[in-house]
Amino acid sequence: MTMGRVDRPVRDRAGYALQMVTAIVLISVDADSIPETAQAIADLQSVESVYSCAGDVDLIAVVRAADHESIADIIPNHVSKVPGVINTVTHIAFREYSQRDNDDAFSIGMDS
Repeated sequence: MTMGRVDRPVRDRAGYALQMVTAIVLISVDADSIPETAQAIADLQSVESVYSCAGDVDLIAVVRAADHESIADIIPNHVSKVPGVINTVTHIAFREYSQRDNDDAFSIGMDS
């Protein structure tokens, strides 16, 4: 699957990137159209990635946008309208944790 275009982060006056809003969207899809629906969602602006999965839903999409208003537009007006989409449930992320963050924190001041 190709990755969609993601909005550039909003920057403050000094040019520093401000936090973007991340939504994790659980998507139920018509079983006969999962690959086509997944690709159509992945091609939408602000969709970072789409995963097919086993479990209660068929697809999980990660959507990143500059603000909550953009998320409030993208999910109901674009993702939900893709042919094959039956239902969406959206979760907004508060914080992101990753191994890279841990590695970066512990490597401050260390020579490589």
